Amino acid sequence: MKRDYFSPSTSSDRRFGEHRSGTCMALIDGRFLIWMAQQGAVGATGESVNRQGLLSLLSQALLHAGLDVDLRRIYWYSDRSDGLIIDDQIVRLVQTHDADGGASLLRSLGHDLKQLAEHHACDHVLVASDDERFLATIDEAQLSGVSVHLLADESARNMPQMVRTDPGWARLLAQGDRRVVVNSQALADMLQGKLPTGMGLALEDVEELRKSMHEVITAWWADEPEDLREDLRDALQISRGIPQEVDRQLLLRMRQRLARALSLPEKKMLRETLRSVVAEPSVASSAAAGSAPGSTPATILPGPDFPPDSDA
Repeated sequence: MKRDYFSPSTSSDRRFGEHRSGTCMALIDGRFLIWMAQQGAVGATGESVNRQGLLSLLSQALLHAGLDVDLRRIYWYSDRSDGLIIDDQIVRLVQTHDADGGASLLRSLGHDLKQLAEHHACDHVLVASDDERFLATIDEAQLSGVSVHLLADESARNMPQMVRTDPGWARLLAQGDRRVVVNSQALADMLQGKLPTGMGLALEDVEELRKSMHEVITAWWADEPEDLREDLRDALQISRGIPQEVDRQLLLRMRQRLARALSLPEKKMLRETLRSVVAEPSVASSAAAGSAPGSTPATILPGPDFPPDSDA
């Protein structure tokens, strides 16, 4: 029995993969993002920031919130020019908060949100602000058919406590279709031009995710016939990548387990976990190999359909 590693995906797989998809724009209050990075992060985050990794970080945060969307563009609202020219990022200069209490930010960001909604320019909008005055504008955009999500730090995981400590921000977050949580340390590292630590997850969350991956892969591996296991062992010895059919099956199982898609670093962790499980010694496979001295394992040649571990 041979595995067809190159069979096309079924229509049901494609339908599942399209869930919570669409295009997305991000409207980011730079002053608020800097403040959020300072909450619980190790090391100071100054007023001078580096936005180079912002699109990647926000895309990962959206994935963690179950939003497998295409983040097309970021609008960055700030009272100072940082001199950076970055693809897919537009800078909007506004007055300092001390000068007008945030009124110019309210007008500029609010106007952009209305324009996106009125022209149906995207399916999703991610807003980073804690200004409760955006409530009416967000509600209007949602009534136009746009999903509006709010960026937040880890404190948003405990909304009852936030209602007591910061009721204004709690009301704003409650208005969002989703609360997109970003790790403060990963955000601070990115703004300082460093690579995010880990995957933007707390250490305990990473370990829990690793445990879930191992359980999913072990259960899948136990259901596989021994001859297919041998085929995969041979394939992994030849190629750095994972056979496409196997990759697709495991990604689908993890999506069903977590109710969201995996980010790029998480996909890499999944593939590393698969290699670890496959490499574990098997008494049954050793006995089978010894009882069939004349048999020759099938050779699976590497090809373009074997995605490298670092690919999406």
